[in-house]
Amino acid sequence: MRIGFAGLATSHPFSDARTLARHGELVVWEEDAERLARFTAEHPGAVVAPTLGGLIDARPDGVVLTVPTPRVAAALAPVLDAGVPVFVNKPAAATREQLTALDALVAPAAHRVLSTSVLRFAPAFAGRAVDPAEVLAVRATVRHDVGLWATGYNPWQDTPGEGGGTMVTMGIHGVELLVALLGPGVRLSGAAGSVRRHAGLRSEDTGVMALRWDGGITGTVEILGVTAEESYTVAVHTREATETIVIEAGADPLKGLGYEGTVEAFLAMVGGAPSPVPWEQTRAILDVLVTAREAVPTA
Repeated sequence: MRIGFAGLATSHPFSDARTLARHGELVVWEEDAERLARFTAEHPGAVVAPTLGGLIDARPDGVVLTVPTPRVAAALAPVLDAGVPVFVNKPAAATREQLTALDALVAPAAHRVLSTSVLRFAPAFAGRAVDPAEVLAVRATVRHDVGLWATGYNPWQDTPGEGGGTMVTMGIHGVELLVALLGPGVRLSGAAGSVRRHAGLRSEDTGVMALRWDGGITGTVEILGVTAEESYTVAVHTREATETIVIEAGADPLKGLGYEGTVEAFLAMVGGAPSPVPWEQTRAILDVLVTAREAVPTA
């Protein structure tokens, strides 16, 4: 098996490669020399492609695509043209323009495109199901520090009109988990954000979204970008009780946070299975995030 890594713009492809290297040969394309050197130091056997076209010419069986969000559609197009299953690291879109371009591109080939928060495949969450008729409301709390952005790291991620900032990049974790439980019939009712600790951010370090599903269930996503520990919590409120699901790194973060489960789902796609996350769900998640970003254009 040959897996292509198209871009290394965030930490995710480095984590994915540690798992995928156990399954086959790696081919990588990345324009940033420092990131590329880090990747090849970890995987000295990886084949380096000089361009994205060169990576596609290497005929990978699957592609992990991680480029800055504004470049996703342009990079995804030739991969889809080649008929290759692709995992687009999140978020695949952060603005209305990006989402419109992505939607038109993916729709004809949605069965070959996976884009998701890895938390969907975390052992503590995967396979969970609820009866919507019994649910009163849901809440997702995302604790993931964004202080690194205040130092100037990956400024495109922190820029609302490019990578979406904290509201999109961290908010996706909470929205993803709730849509996985309750389905894509959801819309944003309101959003707010602020900077509480990390001065110098281009976006926010704290945010909240209010959601409503078509059947009347309400939901809340809390985003806490100032935190000493990373964790993700989902609370499902019913008349009888509140069920709480906690996702943490544990002793093995690649397993505990869902990286390994996501790779397994991607490898099933490479083997011919359709995307495990329907595009209808991914699009609904991105639409909520884009709408929230529009509602809170600056911190």
